Amino acid sequence: MSDVILEAFGVHKTYLSGDRRLEVLRDVSLTVARGESVSIRGESGSGKSTLLHLLAGLDRPDSGEVRWTGTSDTGTERRAKFLGMVFQSFYLIPELNALENVLMAIRMTGSIGTAECDRARSMLARVCLADRAHHLPAHLSGGERQRVAVARALINSPQLLLADEPTGNLDEKTGDAVIGLLLELCAETKTALVLVTHNAAYAAKTGRVLFMRDGVLHTV
Repeated sequence: MSDVILEAFGVHKTYLSGDRRLEVLRDVSLTVARGESVSIRGESGSGKSTLLHLLAGLDRPDSGEVRWTGTSDTGTERRAKFLGMVFQSFYLIPELNALENVLMAIRMTGSIGTAECDRARSMLARVCLADRAHHLPAHLSGGERQRVAVARALINSPQLLLADEPTGNLDEKTGDAVIGLLLELCAETKTALVLVTHNAAYAAKTGRVLFMRDGVLHTV
C-alpha cells in the first residue's frame, strides 16, 4: 500500500469577476503522505482556501486532478469517511448540543447506537469537553466550540484532516491550545494534516511548510 494519501497534479482554477477572469490557482501540485503534517501559508486572497476546497472535493479544478489514495473518487460518500475538516467558523448546528454535533459526522456514514455515542463521548473527553457534552454551542466559548469541531472532524478516524485558518476567530492563547491539540491528535491517530494558516509560528510546528503566492505553491 502506498504511503501517499493525497495528490494534486497541475491544478488550475479561475473565477469570473464581472467581465474579468481571475486566475486563482496556477499549476499547483502537491503530495501528502500518510500521517504527515503540512502547512500552507500565504497572504489573504493568494488562493489557500480555494486550494483546500479543491483538495476536499468540495469544488472541481478547471484542469488538473486531485486524488485520494490514488483514485480520483472525491465524492460525498467517500469524503465522509476519508477526511475531516475544521474551518475558521465552527459550523456547529446551534440547535444541537456538543455531543449531538459530533454524532452528526457519524450519522453521515451510518446509524448511531450505544457504541457510537460512547465513541463520541470519548472523543469529547479527549478534547477536554467531557463536562460540556450537553451544552449548546451558544453556551460554549469560542475555543470550546472549535474543540467540538475538532472532535467532529476526527470522530470517523479519517486518513486526512484539512484545517482552514482554524484559529482565525480565537485569541492567541486559545489558538495556541487548538493548534497544539490538532497536531497532537493527528500524530496519535496517524492522520495526515494540511493546515492553512497565516501564522508563521503555527506553520513552523508542522513537518513541512509551503507558501502560496499569487496562486502558485512554493516550498519554503
